[in-house]
Amino acid sequence: MPKPTLLLSQEQIKGLITMKEVVEAVEKTFKGMGDGTVVNPTKVLLDLGETAEYPPYKGFMNAMPAYIGWLDSAGIKWAGGFLGERKQMGLPYITSLIMLIDPKIGNFRAVLDGEYVTNLRTGSQTAVALKYLWKKPEIKVSLYGAGMQGRTHTMAISELFKITEIRVYDVNPETLKSYAEQMRKYVAGSIVLAKTPEEASGGDVAICVTQSKDKFFKYEWFKPGTILVPIGSYQECDDDCILNADHIIVDHIGQTLHRGALGNLVEKGKISEKNIYGTIGEVIAGKKPLPDANKRLLTILIGTGALDVAVATIAYNKAVEKGIGGTYEFV
Repeated sequence: MPKPTLLLSQEQIKGLITMKEVVEAVEKTFKGMGDGTVVNPTKVLLDLGETAEYPPYKGFMNAMPAYIGWLDSAGIKWAGGFLGERKQMGLPYITSLIMLIDPKIGNFRAVLDGEYVTNLRTGSQTAVALKYLWKKPEIKVSLYGAGMQGRTHTMAISELFKITEIRVYDVNPETLKSYAEQMRKYVAGSIVLAKTPEEASGGDVAICVTQSKDKFFKYEWFKPGTILVPIGSYQECDDDCILNADHIIVDHIGQTLHRGALGNLVEKGKISEKNIYGTIGEVIAGKKPLPDANKRLLTILIGTGALDVAVATIAYNKAVEKGIGGTYEFV
């Protein structure tokens, strides 16, 4: 008979997985997406007032299912972000739950907090993409957004590169200050706290992890040889950054065409799938050659359920091995 469903809290998950393990899992999962051994349908969006007029809750939730061949595991992440009342209560922007099943018989193996997994894998997906797109051991970073995902990006990139400089901009000066204090041990070089977005520009990679609906990243900062990575749900860079990029590399073609940095221009008919060079999974799997490093590379990583399910499965396997977590008999 199937085992009872395991329940894992955020604190328990923090003790089960490391950033190094998450980076490794993300790389294997991206490769599986490229070679076809990972199944990842396009995420489904429930707009709860993020952009829709009704209902007025200033939030959204995504349903993100996936099957991970290299772990023989399947599951779904139910996750989103809320401003509005959630922000007023002082709760984190992200709210998330992950459910794992045995893909052979369909029983629920585990229900896990997904917020911590989301933050770690989001930073890791950029770090893994850079491993293949930036072929030097040292890197200079321009970071827009010094919150949790800005910090996990810094942590993940430091697993694979020596960060010789990171220039950081955030609309909240206190957030910038705490970022500098917490991230000092991950940055080999200097941490520059920028007063304007332009002051933060000039890195080898520019990473946008904000909730901004403004196109604040300007094309004149997107020099040849720069990798631009807008992670947010909105278009954080101006149109010219997208229309004049030499190569556009994405994590998942279907979902990047209707959300995030590309969504608006796709809707207007100014860009389409034909403008996408390929996926990072295809690059890792060797199906697409590495693009020229001297070009403007736009890398769109919206986030895929496969990464979450993979990381959650690793946490689940460790929890079973160590006897950690509660259980619940659903049947």
